[in-house]
Formats: sequence, C-alpha cells, structure tokens
Amino acid sequence: MNVEQLPLGPLGTNCYIIEHEKKALIIDPGSEGDKLIRMIERREISPVAILLTHAHFDHIGALDEVRDHFDIPVYLHKEEKDWLGKPELNGSKFFQMATPLITAREADHEIEVGTMKIDGFTFDVRYTPGHSPGSVSFVFPNDSFVIAGDTLFQGGIGRTDLPGGNLGTLQQSIEEQLLTLDDDTTVYPGHGGATKVGEEKVINPFL
Repeated sequence: MNVEQLPLGPLGTNCYIIEHEKKALIIDPGSEGDKLIRMIERREISPVAILLTHAHFDHIGALDEVRDHFDIPVYLHKEEKDWLGKPELNGSKFFQMATPLITAREADHEIEVGTMKIDGFTFDVRYTPGHSPGSVSFVFPNDSFVIAGDTLFQGGIGRTDLPGGNLGTLQQSIEEQLLTLDDDTTVYPGHGGATKVGEEKVINPFL
C-alpha cells in the first residue's frame, strides 16, 4: 500500500492517494483539481472512490471536478450529508479566501462505522467527531496507518470553533479512537506532517 500526501490550496490541506496494484482511493480532494488529476494520470493509476474525513470547505473544493473526471462515487458520514451544498455549514461562508463560496453535490454513499470494503481496499472507519459532527478517521491496520483528517495533528488537535465543533468531544474521540491504536501507527493529518500515535501520547499538550 502506497500513501501519497499532496497539500492543496491556500490552507495546505492534505489530500491523500492510497494506491494498491494501480487502483486508488482519493481522500479529501480539497482544491487544485487539475493538479490532482494530472498527478494521478501521470502515475497511471485508476481511482475507485473518494472518501471524505469531513465536509469542511478546504477538504471538498475539488470534489465535483475530480469525481466527474474519473466518474467515481463519493463517501461521507451521514451527520454531514447536507454540508456539501451549504457554505454556512461547510465553513466557506466564514473565510474570505473561499471565494466564490464552495459547494458540491451530495455524496453518493454514507460512510458506515466499522469495516469497509471498496474494490479491493479493506479498512476500518472510526467515528471521531469534535472538529465537526461527522468527522471520521480511516484506519488501515495491516499497514499501520490512519488518515485522521482534522482531529489529531503533530503536536496539536483540530479547531473546534466552526459549526458543530466541540473541544471535549474532540478530545474524547482522540483518546478513545486514535490513541488506542498501536504506538507505531502513523497518523496522516489533514494539515502538516505525519506523526506517530506513541509520539503524540508523550508530546501533545492538548491530550
């Protein structure tokens, strides 16, 4: 399993390409759809689905462009099913850099907590609200990594001052759903560099 991290847009939001045997999952196509599409085509891999850790504007800006180009389905947690089309929920209404306001069509499928299988990919979905009410993390236990969205960062945690955010809920999600993973599990966050679960137990001042 190969993990490609691609920071996109003015906030440097991490999009991830999870590739195995020339098939790929795209996670959080936040912006710069042309750049993302060119990179995927250059590598001659075939995306099979788009997964969203949550529906904030900086994670969905290139969603429709990428889904339409590759003709692939989008998966999102049901708690944020209405967010894609509403700037007041996805946050683009509150940021001047989000001009024009960011919207996307509805997701094709709801993400279910537990084990998911998509076209040869098998992974675990953990419900990790707090940054937003529908935040999820994607755990690939056989490869010892988690795509954590805007929950746990290197030395930090996600903000909780946008609609549906709650600090206590976020800290509980991290404690119960992420810090219970093996210490050597690599955490790929929504912004910034990767870290390890064991490192964050020691150095993260918010935990």
